[in-house]
Amino acid sequence: MTEEERRTAKPQSMTRRYRRGLILTGVLCVLAMLTAATVLFQRSYTERIDTYLADICDGYAAAYKAQDTHDATTLVKLLPGRSTPRFTLIDADGTVLFDSKNTAVIYDAAGEVYGVMKSDLPSHADRPEFRQAMADGSASITRESETLQQETHYYAVRIDTPEGAQVLRVSEDVANIWGLSADTLPLLFGAVVLILAAATLFSWWLTHRVVQPINHLAEHLDTIEADVPYEELIPLARTIQTDRKLREDNETLRREFTANVSHELKTPLTSISGYAELIETGMAKPADVPTFAARIHKEAQRMIALVSDILQLSELDSTQANHSREPVAEMEPVDLAALVKETAQNMTMNARRAYITLQYDAKPATVRGSRDQLSELAQNLCDNAIRYNRPGGHVELRCGTGSDGCPYFEVEDNGIGIPQDSQTRVFERFYRVDKSRSKATGGTGLGLAIVKHIALLHDARIDLQSQVGTGTTIRVTFPKK
Repeated sequence: MTEEERRTAKPQSMTRRYRRGLILTGVLCVLAMLTAATVLFQRSYTERIDTYLADICDGYAAAYKAQDTHDATTLVKLLPGRSTPRFTLIDADGTVLFDSKNTAVIYDAAGEVYGVMKSDLPSHADRPEFRQAMADGSASITRESETLQQETHYYAVRIDTPEGAQVLRVSEDVANIWGLSADTLPLLFGAVVLILAAATLFSWWLTHRVVQPINHLAEHLDTIEADVPYEELIPLARTIQTDRKLREDNETLRREFTANVSHELKTPLTSISGYAELIETGMAKPADVPTFAARIHKEAQRMIALVSDILQLSELDSTQANHSREPVAEMEPVDLAALVKETAQNMTMNARRAYITLQYDAKPATVRGSRDQLSELAQNLCDNAIRYNRPGGHVELRCGTGSDGCPYFEVEDNGIGIPQDSQTRVFERFYRVDKSRSKATGGTGLGLAIVKHIALLHDARIDLQSQVGTGTTIRVTFPKK
């Protein structure tokens, strides 16, 4: 089946599969039990037959040996009138002296045994039970009969007489496993029919009991974890609950993001519109026009920065969504030391305008990733450290390899710091610890959110340590190469 066929195929019914499985299990169990019972019965029965034949043969052999004469007539006189097992007396050379199924007995007028006719059976010298009895004293042999449904059990014992050695053999035909199976076929057929009927009813009842709680669970997804009927469904319930929570959180984040974007754009647009209207209507003095134009330019630049950050976040979101399925195309070895030096050079002018000392300590370290994204991460962290600092403060960029062998990039400043209750939220979009300061310095509120997304795409870990009034250290640790 192709992938397309699997996607479009109608799902199978769990109820029907469960019922079919129960019915098939019931039938197979009956067949297995009847087969096992037949085998065990046949084995037990044949063992009892062998014991029975041995006892009879040994008893008649002892009685025959105790007689004065040792011939066929003497043996016949010892045997019961209607002997059930088959008795055969064989001479030392294999000649059959007597066989209860093939030798005629002669009776006198009084009904007493007078003699026996000579047997016309061929020599038994090649029979395994005869040869083994002559060699070992006794033999127990089983041979398949001409019919496939029977087998013949033989027990033979050697009798040492003054006239010479003879072998007395007793045999019985017994139904083998195939014969017993044929005899039990009607019972087997009836049992299968009954089991099918019982299994059908039982499977209908059991599947109803099994499926009903699952259907109830599907109708109450809001409380799915509390209503899980089976232990095996707990992982599924947790996944569904997590997925629903993620969807709800994503919807909340989407609404908050839309509201924040609208608010962030509304403020500069209002300023731009106001100043432009003053210039357009001639209400602005000629001397004020350059000032108003500068403010319009500043607000426009703020909007450009905001839109640029929003577009970058959108691109990072898309990349992250496909990250588990497709690797980032531009992944390559990136020299962190060179990246730190480049970032320090690019951010020097910003640091000077804010009266901040910018330093760096670049130790050799290489990671595999997107150089453009890692450059954006470094510049955003450095810009944040400068923006939320004080005149006379310092910022230091560092990179290297930690004691655990993992490369890292670190930014340390002695700025205003981040309160404890805000440290877990600073990487959220548009979250600002000091909104008035952010707007005064031109921040969009998206810098650290971009940092978080880039770190996720590189399987990196972000550690933040900060104390209000002392400063902040943010370290991005990358996995080992």
